[in-house]
Amino acid sequence: MRVKLTMRNRLLYSLILLAIPALGVGQERDAKTIVRDAIDHWRGLSSYTEMTMIIHRPDWQRSMTMRAWTMGDDHSLVRVVEPRKDRGNGTLTDDKSMWSYSPKINRVIKVPSSMMGQSWMGSDFSNKDVARADEIVDEYEHRLLGAEQVDGVTVYEIEAIPDEDAAVVWGSEVLRIREDHVVLKHSFFDQDGELVKSLTTLEIAELGGRVTARRQRMSKADVADEWTEIQVNEVDYDVELKESLFTLSNLRNPRDL
Repeated sequence: MRVKLTMRNRLLYSLILLAIPALGVGQERDAKTIVRDAIDHWRGLSSYTEMTMIIHRPDWQRSMTMRAWTMGDDHSLVRVVEPRKDRGNGTLTDDKSMWSYSPKINRVIKVPSSMMGQSWMGSDFSNKDVARADEIVDEYEHRLLGAEQVDGVTVYEIEAIPDEDAAVVWGSEVLRIREDHVVLKHSFFDQDGELVKSLTTLEIAELGGRVTARRQRMSKADVADEWTEIQVNEVDYDVELKESLFTLSNLRNPRDL
């Protein structure tokens, strides 16, 4: 038996057909996947980066040139090469452990969990910002707040809420991520929903064969004219690295300077 479609039913039927592929795309590109893809895009399977960090305060400003290596989800090493007085200062992360090294005192110090929220190398980044990139994937629930077109590119807005047993200080985090995996903004909110600080992308460029954030600024919401910028000067992705690079021995006695 054939069913005769009225004009209203035809319109409803057409809308349902249009909605079906859209729902499929939404399921494939869920919020957690978008965040995971952004981290993988920024880091790669492994990477080597040369960058400049600028710490700005109302009455002074200083900069450091650094080299950084990452391998997989768990290993990273950051080493200061300039200025000379800071040369050799380093930070090593392995899984969820973090160590720092200072040539002045010739000591490797494990950073305790109680100090993970403190400033990293005097900047507006915390030790936890440097050490735990994957935490926001593994220990958070994610919700897609919306999507919009910005300069012809789809930008997703995602809210990340930490699990009840997650060892984090944030009440929530909100990210704006382009469809090509570039993070435009990462905002951190306290337990009362107040904005504490934000990491904002100021410049996007093609580096190492992929489009990525070239310059980012971390700034606190309640402090004017204080910020820290990271500018990527050079990056190579999926480079061959030895596991011996990410050891306490190499942190103390660098073979890469």
